[in-house]
Amino acid sequence: MSAADQTTRLAAPDRNWIANQPYLLLSITALCWAGNAIVGRLAAGHIPPVTLSFLRWFFAFLLVLPFAWTHLVKDWPAIRSKLGLMIVLSITGIGAFNTLQYWALEHTQALNTLLLQSAAPLVVVLWSLIILGVRLTAMQALGVFLSLCGVLTILLHGDLTALSNIEFNKGDLIFMVALVIFALYSVLTLKRPAIHGLSFLAFTFGCGAACLIPLEIWELSARPVMKLDLPNVLTLVYVAVFPSTLAYLCFNRGVALIGANRAAPFFHVVPVFGSIMAMIFLGELPQAFHFIGFALVLSGVFVASRKQAS
Repeated sequence: MSAADQTTRLAAPDRNWIANQPYLLLSITALCWAGNAIVGRLAAGHIPPVTLSFLRWFFAFLLVLPFAWTHLVKDWPAIRSKLGLMIVLSITGIGAFNTLQYWALEHTQALNTLLLQSAAPLVVVLWSLIILGVRLTAMQALGVFLSLCGVLTILLHGDLTALSNIEFNKGDLIFMVALVIFALYSVLTLKRPAIHGLSFLAFTFGCGAACLIPLEIWELSARPVMKLDLPNVLTLVYVAVFPSTLAYLCFNRGVALIGANRAAPFFHVVPVFGSIMAMIFLGELPQAFHFIGFALVLSGVFVASRKQAS
């Protein structure tokens, strides 16, 4: 290779760079999902939960399909060989989890859901042990503990006595079931066939939306139909693009790179981003407990997601 070719190669940007940055990918996921929680809460009472989930994934499927079609055709034999697992992934990670999440947001407050979401890494660890036989290392346990402390510091404004004033309700139970289901999805993605990321998204998005059709038919007959106004349309656009297409592409790739246990602490980053959004969009001023909490969360994620020395 000539000197000129070497210079050109060094100067050219690596198009696959971001695809090999698990921490950045999982941070993008957390940011998108934090926005989804806020939008989902705002949509409660305006868009029924099954309708919101079905349209979210149907539009996300239409968005991904043109880019995924050639990969999907090529990967179909691999998909067919593990069709049962792919359907389970579609039901758990796409259809069931998000429908239950939006349903829960009709019955509970944001503080409760954020606290419950902090338990997700622990549920991932349990599923990893049951399905994969992967045990939590001491450093991963320490990281989960640190990040959980950081989340609690932020949510409780540095006052741990506020825990005694939290009341859990129907929505909290629904959300906890949703977390258990999504943790299962997180672990099962490691058993998915070796196919292109876009093929995986297109199949699971389409199959997940299709699985919701019976529930959607029932909901249309049981609840008022969504109004086709600007706020609802913008909500659908947001949930189809960011917490669906972008977030799941990043999440699946991040888990594939570092594993479910090491990726799990990034669930704690979701409420951190949620707090930041509250400062930006709701005018809340940052206080000392925010910075302490952020530092604990980031420390926990760093400790838990580090690759262990062999």
